[in-house]
Amino acid sequence: MLSRPLSKFSMWFYGAVAAVGLLTVAALTVPDMDGQTRLDLRVLLVVVWAIFVLQLIQAMVVPRAKGAEAGMPVIVIDVLAVLVPLAAFLFVSGGDQSLYCAVWLLKPLRDSIFFRLLGRVVKNEAHNLIGVTTIFGIVLFGAAVAAYVLERDVQPDQFGSIPKAMWWAVVTLSTTGYGDEIPRTIAGRVLAGLVMMSGIGIFGLWAGLLATGFYEEVRRQDFVRNWQLVAAVPLFQTLGSAALVEIVRALRPRIVPAGTIICRQGESGDQMYFIVEGRVSVATPNPVELGAGSFFGEMALITGEPRSATVSAVSEVSLLSLFSVDFQILSSSNPDIADTIRRTALERRGATPKS
Repeated sequence: MLSRPLSKFSMWFYGAVAAVGLLTVAALTVPDMDGQTRLDLRVLLVVVWAIFVLQLIQAMVVPRAKGAEAGMPVIVIDVLAVLVPLAAFLFVSGGDQSLYCAVWLLKPLRDSIFFRLLGRVVKNEAHNLIGVTTIFGIVLFGAAVAAYVLERDVQPDQFGSIPKAMWWAVVTLSTTGYGDEIPRTIAGRVLAGLVMMSGIGIFGLWAGLLATGFYEEVRRQDFVRNWQLVAAVPLFQTLGSAALVEIVRALRPRIVPAGTIICRQGESGDQMYFIVEGRVSVATPNPVELGAGSFFGEMALITGEPRSATVSAVSEVSLLSLFSVDFQILSSSNPDIADTIRRTALERRGATPKS
């Protein structure tokens, strides 16, 4: 678990370095800057470039975990971030050398989970997205042709050719409406209204496809992650696939930092917990620690009594929570698991479970 916060720190650090570099590039384009300030900014660019050199060396030397950064050419981004500014310094003359450092815009793509997720969504929805894009192209070219026919005699400077009318079609279809080219004929204005309404529909389709794709991909990832967590609990390892699917849908994953109180004595409880990873401390008269594979909080679901002990996280803990409603469903569909939970609850209370 330690590698997770270190990885996040590294991602934020290099992201901040890239941001500093890009702001420096922007600052160097300000005219009338005194020579010393410009020199200081160029030195800062060199420092940022040196940091990226070290990151490239680290990426080439330190082996990455299997499957890490899947679908994202990390090493390519690191190489471009180093070689493009170096090539500009060696082969480009004049004051525009620093502009090539804008390649650092690619740095946020390196470790971003979002962009990898976006890539998978676009790949999964490619067929439908291409279809909508084709419709966009047809409407765009058709609108440009119609505008050319309707407006060329009235406004030859703006609509004297199809390429000129294409700019108006793009602006109108995207509903941007700069107003630099406006149809003057009645037919042209009717056309503009139809094109605008078509644009709203087309962009709505794009947004809908991407939103649906994101939802399906996130749901699939959550299901796979929850499946792996549930399968790691010994109590569920004997179940078949169909039963596991039911439990995966019922359990809710949760990460608890070390030192956090998960439940307090005397509180009413509506859920129990399964420990996937980490350890918790149960503050009974004889305090005990529970580790991976154990569960606690079941008494509140079985008897409805308040919590009998305070439970806190000894280390960072990965938990799966089961609410009372889902526990009743689990009890009816998987009586063996429910019986094991009840037996454990009775044993913890000092009662003798019935055979």
